[in-house]
Amino acid sequence: MTAPVTTQDELVGRGNKEGGALFRKWFRELTTAAERGEHAAYVFVMGSLAEILKAFDFHLVFPEINSLQTAVRKVAHEYLSEAEDYGYSPDICGYVKADVAVQLRGGEHPMGRIPKPSIAIATNACNTYIKWAEIWERFYGTPVFTLDVPGSRSMAYTRDDIGTEEFERDRRYVEHQLRELISLCEDITGKKFDIDKLREVLHNVNVMSRNWTRVMDLNKERPAVFNALTEGTIYLGVANALRGTPEGAEYFVRLVEEMEYKVANHIGTLPEEKYRLIFVGVPCYPIFRRFYELFAEWGGVFVQSTYLWFASGGFHRGFQYDLEKPLESLATGILLTVSNAMDSMFFPNRWLPTLVEEYHVDGIVFHPIKSCRTVSTGLADTRRAIMNETDVLSLYIESDMMDKRVVSEAQLKNRIDAFFEGLATRKLHAGAA
Repeated sequence: MTAPVTTQDELVGRGNKEGGALFRKWFRELTTAAERGEHAAYVFVMGSLAEILKAFDFHLVFPEINSLQTAVRKVAHEYLSEAEDYGYSPDICGYVKADVAVQLRGGEHPMGRIPKPSIAIATNACNTYIKWAEIWERFYGTPVFTLDVPGSRSMAYTRDDIGTEEFERDRRYVEHQLRELISLCEDITGKKFDIDKLREVLHNVNVMSRNWTRVMDLNKERPAVFNALTEGTIYLGVANALRGTPEGAEYFVRLVEEMEYKVANHIGTLPEEKYRLIFVGVPCYPIFRRFYELFAEWGGVFVQSTYLWFASGGFHRGFQYDLEKPLESLATGILLTVSNAMDSMFFPNRWLPTLVEEYHVDGIVFHPIKSCRTVSTGLADTRRAIMNETDVLSLYIESDMMDKRVVSEAQLKNRIDAFFEGLATRKLHAGAA
């Protein structure tokens, strides 16, 4: 047991430090796994099936995370160019191209080396995932398991739907696929499936999900206790990389302790919070720090982000697994969270007005990107719909999550400055009224 921490210097910023340390440790373990030839599973953030894979002791490799690391560390252009020279079009997903270059380099990337895949898991949550997994299949002869999660027919499933005939039919369909995956994992690893080990993993996921939801809720307070764009990305990395582990569970328990302390002592993420914003889309990683500064310099803080919804493995739903019925409950959770992740990308207009009210939002930033049509398609229409439903200003700026060739800091700054000038004018008029 660690001693309780109460001082401000020890608490404030602890989540960022510990998150970074856990992330580096995770990459070191992947490098060691590559050297030892241990079993690894290539998975995606939406529907990773980490719960099943952890029960078989697979190392999890997230190609999306590896790719964004190349952008944050300002070497993505090298990887993108290598993949394009190999034959991949400049128009396709930047994450895919960076990952192809990683594979061509024998797994080398800025954080170390990733092991070769023993299995690849794809879902239908993103229209790129299945084709991406086929690349690994061609490179390595890797068995690919594709999880087909029924999507929305009208509105996403909620907990109120559990037990209905339609939901139960879809749940059984997902559960049958999970049992197929278990058989495949047994064949690959030579291990028998341990239901009690799955229960341990599900328990840790429950702890992480419960505390993730609490952290998100605490950002409704004024001032906001974390920035969803920057600090939120750290939390997101831990949520995916350490999903279902004791270390991941403990991290989020401690993160809640830090955030509750900040709320109680009115400590915000900025020295002076002037404007509360929602971010819609994927961050601009090639100039990640500067992109954040363009908003922070005006006192703008992102209190929520759709990225924390669709890329968090469903944690935003706060769903809790029933450990008495682990496989049935896992199927229920996947059906709820993956279908909702898809809807958070395709139909953000359904719930953004609610977030505007709950988080006391002044403006919404829509950020379509060149590399990802899945996230970006329809954002202009969504913006118009939100403008009709809410009385908040919105900003529509375009760049990319990977390719610095299509990122213009000067153009971004001009648009962002004009946006904040509009917010300032509106606040001035409101004060006069």
